[in-house]
Amino acid sequence: MRKLRLVAIMLVSALILVACGSGKETEKPADTKGYVGIAMPTQSAERWIADGANMVKVLEDLGYETDLQYAEDVVQNQISQIENMITKGVDVLVIASIDGSALTDVLDKANAEGIKVIAYDRLIMDSAHIDYYSTFDNYSVGVLEANYIIKKLDLDNAAGPFNIEFFGGSPDDNNALFFWDGAFDTLKPYLDEGKLVIKSGQNTFEQGATLRWDGAAAQQRMDNILSAHYSSGDDVHAILSPYDPISLGVIESLKNIGYGTAEKPLPVVTGQDAVAAGVKSIIAGEQSQTVFKDTRELAKKTAEMVQSLVEGTDVDVNDTETYNNNVKVVPSYLLVPISVDIDNYYEVLVDSGYFTEDDLK
Repeated sequence: MRKLRLVAIMLVSALILVACGSGKETEKPADTKGYVGIAMPTQSAERWIADGANMVKVLEDLGYETDLQYAEDVVQNQISQIENMITKGVDVLVIASIDGSALTDVLDKANAEGIKVIAYDRLIMDSAHIDYYSTFDNYSVGVLEANYIIKKLDLDNAAGPFNIEFFGGSPDDNNALFFWDGAFDTLKPYLDEGKLVIKSGQNTFEQGATLRWDGAAAQQRMDNILSAHYSSGDDVHAILSPYDPISLGVIESLKNIGYGTAEKPLPVVTGQDAVAAGVKSIIAGEQSQTVFKDTRELAKKTAEMVQSLVEGTDVDVNDTETYNNNVKVVPSYLLVPISVDIDNYYEVLVDSGYFTEDDLK
């Protein structure tokens, strides 16, 4: 009996110690203005690494404690990470979602704890518990890409027809639809006129979508399009691509069948995010253009929104109509994207300190 009592006492003591340890893990950091959980989708994409680093730097400079987590494009990982942040007692969640429709339940939990939520760059769908959205003007990203094609093909003056193929972003990212619509709406008059022709016939977002923005998947789709629709000798004159890694995959496909020579030049190829590889491709004369979204500015604006939420002051927004997540129109702040090509990349990206010259060698 003594042995049994001793074992029982030891078990109770162990449980008390575990409980005490758990309590310490869930305490908010002391001596800070607030505690901010930052959930980013993946470190496999250069831009999200920059986004995370910028958010941490700006918030910590303002006196906030941060918890930055990457889910490596696994939805359940992101849900678990957000649950952990809720348990730790964050004041605000900043979330760049992997799947914009997969977070409803975990955001119900955040709301029950009084935690405010900012959707970062990607709108979170199907939840009433998104307080604000910080992003760029996503529709105008597509407009910038389309206008670049209009300019480079001189569509307002040239006779045509010119062959174009459209690539879309990931179907689980609501932004991808805005990019597509901005581009397609802008180019539709030229498609209707017959000056632009989609030889593949793949003219819907569902047909052009690229799951997880995967460059390899884009390359495979381009391979299939070229084989099925361009084997008779017709040339591709333009590729509407919404993201640099997709652009690079498409370019690789084109080069594999002889594009990129004096006799068979590469088509006009757009892009987005100004990743280093994409900018290097522009410098090398392959990718034509990218849309730059300065994540440093997005981090600053998001940090301002966090500060306003924590301090209970008015949050600065400039759009209260556009972004409906199927439950509510989410008040948003939209920053302005910039079209970049060989003519202005140095001024926009190097002179501003976003890249160094060595980064682009």
